[in-house]
Amino acid sequence: MTVFGHISYRSDWELVKVDFRQSFSRQCTEEDYDPWTLTDLQGDKCIMGQERSFRRRREGAFCIKGKSYTSALTSKPCGCTERDFNCDYGFERSQVLKADGSQCFADFWHDPDAAPDTCHLGQSYESSTGYRKMISNVCEGGVNKQQSAKQHACPLLPPRGLQVGIKGQMLAVAPGDDITFIVHQEQGDTSSTRYQVDLGDGVRTIYQNLTVTDEPIQHRYEAPGVYRVAVKAENMAGHASATMYIQVIAPLQEVHLEVGPIAGRNQQVNLTATVLPVEANLTVFYWWIGDSLQPQLSLESSILTWFPEAGEVSVTVQASNGRSMVQDSRSVRVYDIFQVIPLSFSPNLDGLNPNIPEWREDIGQVVTKLLTKITGIPEESLVTMVKPGLPTTANLYIVPLESKPVTKSVFVDKRIPAIIQAFSDHNVSFVVRGGVKVLVMLADPNAGLGLVASESPDTTTENGYHGAAGGPGVWALAIVLLISLLASGSFILYKFKSPWLRTEDAYPPLFFRKLPGSRNVYAQMHNEKEQEMTSPVNHSEDTQHIIQGEEFIDDDLDAQTLGNAGGGSPAFRALIRTTTNHCY
Repeated sequence: MTVFGHISYRSDWELVKVDFRQSFSRQCTEEDYDPWTLTDLQGDKCIMGQERSFRRRREGAFCIKGKSYTSALTSKPCGCTERDFNCDYGFERSQVLKADGSQCFADFWHDPDAAPDTCHLGQSYESSTGYRKMISNVCEGGVNKQQSAKQHACPLLPPRGLQVGIKGQMLAVAPGDDITFIVHQEQGDTSSTRYQVDLGDGVRTIYQNLTVTDEPIQHRYEAPGVYRVAVKAENMAGHASATMYIQVIAPLQEVHLEVGPIAGRNQQVNLTATVLPVEANLTVFYWWIGDSLQPQLSLESSILTWFPEAGEVSVTVQASNGRSMVQDSRSVRVYDIFQVIPLSFSPNLDGLNPNIPEWREDIGQVVTKLLTKITGIPEESLVTMVKPGLPTTANLYIVPLESKPVTKSVFVDKRIPAIIQAFSDHNVSFVVRGGVKVLVMLADPNAGLGLVASESPDTTTENGYHGAAGGPGVWALAIVLLISLLASGSFILYKFKSPWLRTEDAYPPLFFRKLPGSRNVYAQMHNEKEQEMTSPVNHSEDTQHIIQGEEFIDDDLDAQTLGNAGGGSPAFRALIRTTTNHCY
């Protein structure tokens, strides 16, 4: 006897062999054994069709068996009984239909006389009686449940279960790849069956006995597209067909996400993906918006969405066609209020427009930098987006300054007149390849100017600088008219002033008060009258200085500023005086 194991967890394997031969005085002989027949629990000696006997040592025989000992003595077959048979395929025992529960009956779906799948014309087969001998059972004679099996000639069977596939299971391949088609037929005669194969690109072939010879069908598609592969199996008994579709697609090179850099809160935004190569088809788009881990799927290259919260939102699109996957990302700044001015370009730019995203981004940056240089408006508050297609157009977005409060009043933002004036004076232009000068203009100089305010997805404001507040032309005309009236009134007062207008005694304290300092406003204006009458005024230039000096956002005029005789341009001081005359 051998014992093996570990003495401790850290020790190696230990083997201990115990020899008991010293305890026995002799080797066993035939007289020390008795015969023993194997039986089952019911006492039946025939097990699996044979009767086997063994020998075992007698009780009280104190001897060693030795290495030459064998336990088996004899083995002889038994006669077959019903216990040596099971129900054949498609049969089962039923005690409901018959009182004798040992009989096998065919299931409802099984035809005992049907020819097997391997049966070919000219061969024969046996129909099952419903019984088959157990595997490894060696009984002989006795009951033969299979003796009533009938012999049948194999008929000509129509093809059934025809299938066509690709070796490697790749249904999407690249142009020029070698493809091996495999045809499989589950039922029917194959030796006399003709197979017609249409590969979908004009190639048609006919094969005989295809599924038996396992002859491969190899092909190569050169042009991208979707090809319909059809196989038809036909013989005198019938026919069958199978179809599959092959996607021949080139790998995607890149994808460009087209989205406006500025969007309004709760306003619909169009997301468009441009895939290269352009002829790519069967592409699935995955849209990832914000920090969401659940993308939106679409077969179209564009979707509509909206952003419920203000701030910067990341948008990512992934394009997949089964052979490759590419992606592109953009950041969209979402505001509650912003302004949009549609722009147009001189027609000579259309001939140089390649209609690619990189070119449009470069042109937009050029326009933004030109406006910043001309008007002095901070570049971070202006965004120019050139639209795809022809003619070349763009949208100029004016977003709120981070250091200024957001309000819906059009009077607050004084950047708009400077921008409108720059375009109206044809000051925004640049030179492209070949020395071609391109002029940037307002798309519609007579359109209205208003704020794009975000309320809900149903209140989307159309692109354009229009709104209830009036347009740039209307406001410019109104401001010019107002300044003219005020200037005319001031001139009349100064030119034809009466003595009672020269003293502050003629005004009640409510309407006339002194500003801090030694002189009042009226005296200050009176002393500067002659200088104003002789100095020409450039209104457009002074207006630009006013906007830059006040950082384009200045609602209230301080009293100290009004009383300061030395600061500001002549036009600015004239505006202050006219305002002071009406206020005090």
